[in-house]
Amino acid sequence: MINTYDHEDAERLRASAEEVVPVIGALLERARDASAPVIYVNDNFGQWRSDQRALVENAIGSEHGSLVEPIAPNEDAMFVVKARHSIFYETPLDYLLDQEGVDEVVMVGQATEQCILYSALDAHIPVIVPRDAVAHIHEDLAEAALRMMEINMEAEVVGADEVRFDEDGSGS
Repeated sequence: MINTYDHEDAERLRASAEEVVPVIGALLERARDASAPVIYVNDNFGQWRSDQRALVENAIGSEHGSLVEPIAPNEDAMFVVKARHSIFYETPLDYLLDQEGVDEVVMVGQATEQCILYSALDAHIPVIVPRDAVAHIHEDLAEAALRMMEINMEAEVVGADEVRFDEDGSGS
């Protein structure tokens, strides 16, 4: 979600992101209130010398920074940079989740039919996907992806208001 929205298909993605950003913001607030670990896994957009600060500043400073500001990482958030669609592929996320004692993840972000789907496929722990907290490029493909995650990957696809964070910080 840390994105400048100046790429191919950005207009479609932006329209969907406008709907989900407030939902993601509310989920982030609830997770933080419950002391759940918040981990951002973000594309580096080919900027191999970038870091969290540079990615966030660039996105907030862009024409569509209003889509990033409400969900920008705070000082307690952990941040992993990825180069591919899956948040797990060739990233240290598995290790980080293990170190943090996380045994299920709530996946929010974009794009449902790409990064969210591929990440759910690569997850080796239970996945919760709030359908109203994931942005898409193609609505029909996003619906199919959510259905695939639910049936083939046993992901729990729910409304964001159904996500609960346990006192130990895990989601359910």
